[in-house]
Amino acid sequence: MRALRILLIVVVILGGLFVVADRVAVHFAEQEVADRVKSSENLASTPDVSIKGFPFLTQVAFGDLDDVEIGIQSYEAPTGNTTGGATTIRIDDLKARMKGVKLSLTGNTATSATATSATGTASISYDQLLKAAKSQPTEVFTGVTAQLVSLSDGGDGKIKADMKVTVTGIGTTTYPVLSTVTVEGNTVKVHADNLPKLVVNLADSRVRSITDFQQTISELPGGVKLDSVQAAKGGVDIKVKGSNVNLAG
Repeated sequence: MRALRILLIVVVILGGLFVVADRVAVHFAEQEVADRVKSSENLASTPDVSIKGFPFLTQVAFGDLDDVEIGIQSYEAPTGNTTGGATTIRIDDLKARMKGVKLSLTGNTATSATATSATGTASISYDQLLKAAKSQPTEVFTGVTAQLVSLSDGGDGKIKADMKVTVTGIGTTTYPVLSTVTVEGNTVKVHADNLPKLVVNLADSRVRSITDFQQTISELPGGVKLDSVQAAKGGVDIKVKGSNVNLAG
């Protein structure tokens, strides 16, 4: 009985040491991945990385991580704009969950990591999205100029766009326009549901040249893609997804 008791104590101690070693290893691995993501995506700050699952050391031994979560507070996504508009748009609070992460190992160092699939969420503030609209008052008819001056939450999943209209000799009026936001490929589109009745009757196409606009997001971290969008209180909430996502390397 004494020998069995000693054996059990040794097993408990060794098990505890293994847990400690495993947690230390995962901590260093999370830091390494975070540094690699910061470098590869040219981020201003280090992202949050959390490697799930236990034991971590066993996962590494087989070169396959079950579940990795990454949080990027702010990301300047390229818009692909080469005509003088905004070349980037800020994406806030990007949180991505990577499944089935395959590691490419050279010795004891992971040189790259690719996720079989990824899903995530993020947001675009209304101020950022407004940059995609025409920034200056535009003449839509002789003596009439219009400009979108603000975007906000319109309720029920709609965006409220405030359009300022100035009519020469009459004055300036701001009209609220409820709009629908959608995703098509890598582009966020804003389309007015109904156009306001202005002081003068204008062709719909001229007014829509102001109310309707779109913002292309040509690149997101790791190659994830836009999946859906929804107007929310502080901005547009987006969902992303991807396959064979390059996590680091």
